Amino acid sequence: MKTIRIRKFTILSLFFILQLPWIFLIVAHYIETNTFRFERTDSQQKKVNETIHQIETNTEKWTESTWQNQIKNYLQKANMNVSILTESNKTIFQSDSTRELAFKSTKQFSIIQDGKVKGRVVIYQSNSRAIEIVAALIGLILAFFIIGLMMRQFIIKPLEQFSLGSRKIALGDLDVRLPSSRITEIEEVRESFTAMVTGLKESFQNQVKLENERRFVIAAVAHDLRTPLFALRGYLEGLEQGIARTPEKVSKYVAVCKEKSAQLDRLVEDLFTFTKTEYFEMKLKQENVDLSQILKNLIDTLKLPAQQKNISIIEQKFEKHCMISGDLHLLERAINNLLDNAVRHTPRNGEIVVQCYKDHDKIIFTIQDTGIGFLEKELSHVFEPLFRGEASRNRSTGGTGLGLTISQRIIKQHGGDLVAGNHCDGGALLRGWIPLQTHSSN
Repeated sequence: MKTIRIRKFTILSLFFILQLPWIFLIVAHYIETNTFRFERTDSQQKKVNETIHQIETNTEKWTESTWQNQIKNYLQKANMNVSILTESNKTIFQSDSTRELAFKSTKQFSIIQDGKVKGRVVIYQSNSRAIEIVAALIGLILAFFIIGLMMRQFIIKPLEQFSLGSRKIALGDLDVRLPSSRITEIEEVRESFTAMVTGLKESFQNQVKLENERRFVIAAVAHDLRTPLFALRGYLEGLEQGIARTPEKVSKYVAVCKEKSAQLDRLVEDLFTFTKTEYFEMKLKQENVDLSQILKNLIDTLKLPAQQKNISIIEQKFEKHCMISGDLHLLERAINNLLDNAVRHTPRNGEIVVQCYKDHDKIIFTIQDTGIGFLEKELSHVFEPLFRGEASRNRSTGGTGLGLTISQRIIKQHGGDLVAGNHCDGGALLRGWIPLQTHSSN
């Protein structure tokens, strides 16, 4: 829809209001005089003189119907009217009705013969400004009426709808339909209003989604916390009641308690990190970090649990000084989740292959294991909060389902990304990248 600026609309409205009365005035003048000229022309004056001459030279014929018809035809062509009256104002001849002569200008004179007043003559001419003024007033009123309708349609009505719509939005009703307008500024306001309502709808939907997700996360993690807590309490009560009577049983109970407490610590840490990455704005500490060194350090810390399952961790295609700019603690947290998952889900006598290398303007790292990998239907959901594959749904591995979610969000906060897939030789393959530091130091 074509629109017009309100300034231009105002100027055109004023021009219309000023012009329409003039148009009405000119049309009325033309209808009355058959000419667009407002001043009296020589031909008009000549017609007046000829009319006066015919009346003066035919005083004896004033009452004759033949002469009256002739003078009527002449006056009609000359666009004039004449009334001939006696000295006592009795009508001898009148070319038109009195009602139609009301708005015409008059010229009066007396006919005197032999020292006596023969009669009085009134000539009516169509040069009166009364009809023209009335026509101009009608044009002015009509112009105001038309402009008023346009202002009502294009300005006042949309603004009323905006006011009503804003009150509906304040009450929580986002299904608001706003009228269009041919005024550019109001149309721009309507588009902004519509965009705002759309944004509010999306924000509300996201809020509902986050709230549902938050409740789900809290409920799921609370359920996960309950299992090791019950087990821990049970073993501690057993120790307190003296059920473990031998040093071997005591050592077994203590080992189980340590395992459950470590599991609780991991659950709480995952929940805390997930909450920070999801619901709070985190400010990254910008420092020079060697990503390959982080991987090496974390591999060293996981060698003992890997050896317990006879799992080999192979460092392949490891480049030195893979410098990036980021938060050391968060990066360690993200990559530790990935390596820990690989160790927990790799079967005995398996192996984990870790790579870290430069590729143009980014650092790429991959972690491949020899586990069962991901099912095809799982690949689009592995980074969703609390998602667990079929193999770990019984929680026997001790995971919360938040590790991959946390890792991906941390990597994305550093300007990179993390994707999951399966290696062609089998097993899960996680591939991530982070932008290379522009100026790296050796």
